[in-house]
Amino acid sequence: MDTKNVIYKLRTENGMSQDELAEKVFVTRQAVSRWENGETVPSTETLKLLSKLFGVSINTLLGSPQKLICQCCGMPMEDDIIGRNSDGTLNEEYCKWCYADGTYTYSDMDDLINVCVKHMAGDGFSEEQARKHLKNVLPTLGYWKNHGNLGDNGGFEKLKIQLISEINALNIPGMPELKSLSALVGAYVNLEYPLPGGVKAKFLDDGTTYLGYQLESKTDPGRCFGVLANVDFILICTYGENGSDPELLLYKKR
Repeated sequence: MDTKNVIYKLRTENGMSQDELAEKVFVTRQAVSRWENGETVPSTETLKLLSKLFGVSINTLLGSPQKLICQCCGMPMEDDIIGRNSDGTLNEEYCKWCYADGTYTYSDMDDLINVCVKHMAGDGFSEEQARKHLKNVLPTLGYWKNHGNLGDNGGFEKLKIQLISEINALNIPGMPELKSLSALVGAYVNLEYPLPGGVKAKFLDDGTTYLGYQLESKTDPGRCFGVLANVDFILICTYGENGSDPELLLYKKR
């Protein structure tokens, strides 16, 4: 789809007139009209504003001329899994599992490989093949080539270590010791828990990336513990297969 069609589609789907769109991105109505007629394309700065306004990548606005690949894990990316900068804008270099709210979530390549292998094994790859593939591919990606300049001096890893210590100190009955935390997007782990009085509630934001892990219960076969946390809270729950019958055990502000 050409840029002119993309902008027209996004504008009309969001119920905006050309005047309204022009006001939001600080141009004239005539400029919007020229974009939609294919006479001109938005400037780089205006493309950034349109990207933030509509929640799509600049690549999409330009008609998807490139195939976006996460420069940390190598995953092909559509707009809905692109990571976000701290100001909410999309960062087209990374997926939201590897880069969340301006923070790189992996500083150790082996940790990332261990997470990715679990998802790749059985999907056309054996575990050994997946591990070998990742060891070959990851060092060629932009993040790992420039890791020394892109990190946060270990701040994120320190947060994970602190969270693991706090969670283990809770001594939840039946829950094994937590040894690791991975990046998890809210939409995939935002379970709805029954509360007293028959009310059900969710506690996460679907679009936010959290730290979490799944642990098999030591005392209740078929049940798992779900651990989720960030700088603000710790959540512990249990659930059955595929997240069925969830029970909230603890929601604690840090």
